Amino acid sequence: MLPAFLRLESRKVVLVGGGRVASGKLGSLVDVGARVTVVAPEIRPEMDRPGVTVVRRGFQDDDLDGAWWVVSAAPPEVNRRVLAAAEARRVFVNAVDDPPHATAFAGGIVRRDDVTIAISTGGRAPALAGLLREAFDAWLPGDLNQWLAAADEARRAWRDQRVPMDRRRPQLLDTLNTLYENPKPQVPSLKSQELVSGIRDPGSGISAGRVSLVGAGPGDPELWTVRAVRRLEEADLVLYDALVDVEALRQTTKAPCFSVGKRARRDSVPQETINRLMIRAARRGKQVVRLKGGDPFVFGRGGEEALALVEAGIRVEVVPGVTTAVAAPELAGIPVTHRGVASAFLVLAGHSSDAVDHALASVQPHSVSIVFMMGVGARGDLAATLMAHGWRAETPAAIVCAASTPAQWVWTGCLSEMDRAEPPAGAAGVLVVGDVVRVREALHAAVEHPRVAAQARQSSVAK
Repeated sequence: MLPAFLRLESRKVVLVGGGRVASGKLGSLVDVGARVTVVAPEIRPEMDRPGVTVVRRGFQDDDLDGAWWVVSAAPPEVNRRVLAAAEARRVFVNAVDDPPHATAFAGGIVRRDDVTIAISTGGRAPALAGLLREAFDAWLPGDLNQWLAAADEARRAWRDQRVPMDRRRPQLLDTLNTLYENPKPQVPSLKSQELVSGIRDPGSGISAGRVSLVGAGPGDPELWTVRAVRRLEEADLVLYDALVDVEALRQTTKAPCFSVGKRARRDSVPQETINRLMIRAARRGKQVVRLKGGDPFVFGRGGEEALALVEAGIRVEVVPGVTTAVAAPELAGIPVTHRGVASAFLVLAGHSSDAVDHALASVQPHSVSIVFMMGVGARGDLAATLMAHGWRAETPAAIVCAASTPAQWVWTGCLSEMDRAEPPAGAAGVLVVGDVVRVREALHAAVEHPRVAAQARQSSVAK
């Protein structure tokens, strides 16, 4: 099929049908200035509006005389007659949700200023076209009219300066990138407490949109909080991290969902881009969920994102999650504190060697349990650093990967052996160091994480 945009202003368009679906189609036809004639035995009251000709009877072939475009939202037997009459007059027909009787397909439409994006699935999957439309609508910038103005100005300059065609696109990209990096402020600066209160004063200038920084826990969606699920159900846009259960996410929300997660040694969406996406969507009144693994404020950059949002005048809500720093060890049968063994624990980011050095210098060896996040790939170096700070080579240690999921993997041994462990390739996990690891010997047979326990129960019932 050939995609095309039609100029229907002042041209005759026939809309066959008077029900809810036809009523939904009428507005877009009137908006583009078409002279619309509605033909149907019964017509909804809201369709009888100024500028629209209403014919209350069944369809007749000569209703299409002089028409440029036909929309048929009637039963299939009527659509069949409309198609035959249109074919005889060489007029295209958009038969709504009836591909066999259509010669044109409208698809999902996104309009922003003078930019129009249309998505077609050839009539096979209108719902998919709708989802794609929502996705494009979520990603397009709110200040697109500024982009149009810049492109229009550049086009005039190119003509005057006789700029070759192959040089125009790079120049335009440079101009648009400048606009994207430095958008004009759309809301005033506000105090933090006004933005995180969750209450919008209509006269305050605060955007109607909101960003919820939501913790998704260690992996199992059954560990999502009640509020997390509620925010996902209400969301207009979800930006989620790499370790989120995508299947469960899409079953929970109807909003467009985009992966923006960061994984070690892999390409990822820059943090600045994530911030801009959240800000732009919220400024357009969207309810945005930033779904983060574990807890948003435990090595999740949640604080950075909250500050960027507050500075931009966006309402922020923080929905705590089950932090992997505690959940992963406990699901492996390791308490991070235990009476008579450890009364405190220290959580460190394993990818930052300088920060690890400074932190370990501030505590006595064996006085606390150590939990390393994002440290599986650097386990050998981390073990060497601990021993250099006075931790014994035989100190109990554990590695827990994919905590709370069916792929959960656990290794235990001593600190000096940790570099010889062989965790699953590419698996995310935590390292635990300290005498608390010994507690696992008594607990691990009795401790089950929720998903594995549920699967075991289902298997038992099946048998």
